[in-house]
Amino acid sequence: MSGIGRSSGAAAAAACCALAFAAQAQDVEAGRRKAEACVACHGPGGVSSDPLFPVLAGQTPRYLYLQLKDFKEGRRKEPLMDPVLAGLSREDMFDLAAFFAARKPPPNAFKADAGRIARGKAKADEVLCTMCHLGGFMGQNEIPRVAGQHYAYVVKQLRDFKAGRRTNDAGNMASVSRTLTERDIEDLAHYLSSLF
Repeated sequence: MSGIGRSSGAAAAAACCALAFAAQAQDVEAGRRKAEACVACHGPGGVSSDPLFPVLAGQTPRYLYLQLKDFKEGRRKEPLMDPVLAGLSREDMFDLAAFFAARKPPPNAFKADAGRIARGKAKADEVLCTMCHLGGFMGQNEIPRVAGQHYAYVVKQLRDFKAGRRTNDAGNMASVSRTLTERDIEDLAHYLSSLF
């Protein structure tokens, strides 16, 4: 019974967030100006050159907004984000999300190993990654685009979910990642980084 209540509550929260996001006037141009503070880590237009920082270009706007909100409210931790988020309003976060979502990510320059790509695809199929991330791993709504994401970033996030260091996922990624070996994690990262 409590699982049903939690699912209903999560669905209601997602629906409210969707309505709020749709109702919010998102200003891509305002987001472009506000994103100047993000360039140092995430690169121009949300394409970071440092593989430990995620590519934000092409993410879904709802995912971006929710991650900014989670960082600001302490549900997700990254000390480098704290000073940037301190002064952001809800409108700022919507504008930033709209700007980065409107950007097109380039192909990833990581040289993925063909054997590891094949093993990563097989593991992704086995654990049903596309049920949430969709075919092509382009993401949807609150689920991120992981196609073409940096190899090192994917590895770190999967390790963090597995170890319980990242918990702002309603338990889905934590549940899946607990079944993964280190080799699985690295293979999945090879596969995802090779997609475009």
